Amino acid sequence: MHRSLLLVDLDGFGNRDDLEQAYMRRTLSGILGRVATAAGVGPEARQQADRGDGVMELIDAAVPVADLLRTLLKVVPADLNAVNRLTSDSARIRLRLVLATGSVAVDDHGGWVGAALNDACRLLDADLLRPALRERNDDYALSVSGSVYWGTVRQNHDGIPAKDFYEVNVRTKNGMQQMWLYRPPRAGRPQHGGGPPVGPGAVGTL
Repeated sequence: MHRSLLLVDLDGFGNRDDLEQAYMRRTLSGILGRVATAAGVGPEARQQADRGDGVMELIDAAVPVADLLRTLLKVVPADLNAVNRLTSDSARIRLRLVLATGSVAVDDHGGWVGAALNDACRLLDADLLRPALRERNDDYALSVSGSVYWGTVRQNHDGIPAKDFYEVNVRTKNGMQQMWLYRPPRAGRPQHGGGPPVGPGAVGTL
């Protein structure tokens, strides 16, 4: 089945106590629910797998990737800002996200299998996403796979600024992979030519 794959990781989850972890998981569930609602993704169009410190979702291919990505860019930072401005640093929620597309099989036991899923998991765990998250003030770092970049981002859909996505090469155990980091301009930083802190073409290890 061809699907959109949304992978989300709660940064620093293992360093929190039980109450903080439970709060983070509830909050993430609420954010993803609002993303789904805003993107027009009904319950029947999404499957979710709990990773403990994060979530993986398979989203029906009938949902336009542009709608999903546009909603992620709008809802996630707004929700995180609303949540984190009212919480202590110990409960601050920071997210790493990967949006990809590809074919995924669901076996008789509910397990997910597919090269696209494996690649997306490696992008989520890439070392380069962590410094990208530390560099952000809005508490999330989003990257997209090549299929999402070339099929959606490069088309300059409304609300998806292609100029704010930067190519990064990631070294994995199966070779080099490409991903595109979202890094919008902010006050005091030039909109063009500055590049991300890791830079287009930078290499990370996994």
